[in-house]
Amino acid sequence: MVPGKPDQARVVDLRIVEQPGGVASQPPSEATARDLTAVDTARNLTAARIVEQPADRWDDGPFAGVLDSPYHGIVERSDEVHVQGLLAGVCGTDVEIVRDGFGEPPAGRDALVPFHESLGRVVTAPAGSGFTPGDLVVGVVRRPDPVPCPACAVGAWDFCRNGRYRERGIKELDGYGMQRWSVPPEFAVRLDPALGDLGVLTEPASVVAKAWTQAEAMCRRAHVVPTSVLITGAGPIGLLAALLGVQRGFEVHVVDRVTDGPKPDLVRALGAHYHREPGEVSADVAIECTGVAPLVWEAIRRTSVTVLAGLTGDHDPVPLDPAVFDQIVLGNKAVVGTVNAALIDYRAAADALAHADHSWLAGLITRRVPLERFTEAFDRQQDDVKVVVDLS
Repeated sequence: MVPGKPDQARVVDLRIVEQPGGVASQPPSEATARDLTAVDTARNLTAARIVEQPADRWDDGPFAGVLDSPYHGIVERSDEVHVQGLLAGVCGTDVEIVRDGFGEPPAGRDALVPFHESLGRVVTAPAGSGFTPGDLVVGVVRRPDPVPCPACAVGAWDFCRNGRYRERGIKELDGYGMQRWSVPPEFAVRLDPALGDLGVLTEPASVVAKAWTQAEAMCRRAHVVPTSVLITGAGPIGLLAALLGVQRGFEVHVVDRVTDGPKPDLVRALGAHYHREPGEVSADVAIECTGVAPLVWEAIRRTSVTVLAGLTGDHDPVPLDPAVFDQIVLGNKAVVGTVNAALIDYRAAADALAHADHSWLAGLITRRVPLERFTEAFDRQQDDVKVVVDLS
């Protein structure tokens, strides 16, 4: 885990710095990012100016985005796709990394470059990779474990059984909070160029695509023919879950506590139903996106299949009604947890976004923070839905 914060945090904003002769620094590759002292003297490469941030900016938690020194030039890997970073999305995991020290830096480091939600444009790509300069792409978050476990061995790293996977911006690999990053071709996903900046929604949409795949699999196993879905939570995950439900032709009900702001309007703009309380809503399937225990129990009680996509966080413990277990057993209910996504889910997400109303998707991005003030992205504001950091 990340040790305590230093008295004065030096935060790398990872801008590309031009050197004499017009040569720009290369992004650290996944394979060599641990070696911060490997200077490419032949090309006189260096990277990333340092900007100072007050230590008290981080509350009392360690921040995994501080570095003791700037990146030096890393020899470019010819087998990776090199990408100009455009946007990085911010989610609750990033906030936990900043506030609570969740996350693990690369071996030998006490720092982790943040952000796992990416969007970029290809600068160079290996021959035969299927990518060309100018392609709009996102990078996959998780990498399979090196053993590998049975799941990782077949490309289902989101079901890793031994926990030795790595994740960009979360666990042992630097994130996509860079103006230049690189990725092996098999961990890059090409997007419809018409999406533009909306492509930054691909990673959260991939989590939702997997949740829907799990829900549909459970329905088939339980002989449920679903026509309606209850979604708890109208954050980015909940709203994207609602979008994919509408695209599937479901009757969609979304429950969230807010009464105004963009969320109710975004739900209704889909043709879905917005509720502040579950009330008498019943559905075939629930996708639970809050981790709030009372809503979890309500979701299970009201549906045949429940997919849990939310984490509990800091919520206080609540009593558990044993009747919930009776309902699960006697009703042949299915409850499944889901996290992360595989390559097939990223591609499904990219397709769903490409076919969505782009003006509706644009409404999800409620705040755009410039790179030089990226720490502001971690301070939640009342009407935030999806906050992004502009890497330009």
